[in-house]
Amino acid sequence: MSAATGDLFGHGGELERRDENIGDGAMVLRAFALAEVPTLLKEIERIVDDAPFRQMLTPGGLRMSVAMSNCGTLGWISDRRGYRYATQDPDSEQRWPALPEVFLRLAAEAAQRAGYAAFVPDACLLNRYMPGTRLSLHQDRDERDYTQPIVSVSLGIPAVFLFGGIDRSDRCLRVPLVHGDVVVWGGPARLRYHGVMPLKPAVHTLLGACRINLTLRKAG
Repeated sequence: MSAATGDLFGHGGELERRDENIGDGAMVLRAFALAEVPTLLKEIERIVDDAPFRQMLTPGGLRMSVAMSNCGTLGWISDRRGYRYATQDPDSEQRWPALPEVFLRLAAEAAQRAGYAAFVPDACLLNRYMPGTRLSLHQDRDERDYTQPIVSVSLGIPAVFLFGGIDRSDRCLRVPLVHGDVVVWGGPARLRYHGVMPLKPAVHTLLGACRINLTLRKAG
């Protein structure tokens, strides 16, 4: 794939960072993670070696289309008993891999840029999307402290982030995201519904036909 074609699926190397407000308390930081991509991908490879991606069950018994893993003190899991955080990977019964320093630094810097000082996450959910997969509208309500923001990092093929309101029926803003973009929401936006539309077929120069999303939270 040519460099020109690669730019269709991610930011060009010379693109400057820019910030976009998408609501009170919510911001997209364009290209914010680009400089850290090589280190991020190396750490993701290490994490999934220890805690492989898997498609979890919903409490209703359905298999999720998005494959997931975790790192940090706590990891988000789903099964027939419900949604919750756990200190151990239920597959291996081992503690989740540690949060890499680059994840912690990037999350703190992004949160600071969006107006949330001293953010220190203790959990990172890794989502792997393939073309056709989606994430239905939901609220992040399993954390103990809603005063802390959420930092979401996009890597790989493009996606359309759905950013709704406090009620599920509220109209959603459609936010295109590409490789290196970071979304931060908190404060009045912390419990807004959000999701991801079905991914269109695409290929990224680094990740192939795949999108990986890192969602960093203060869960405990």
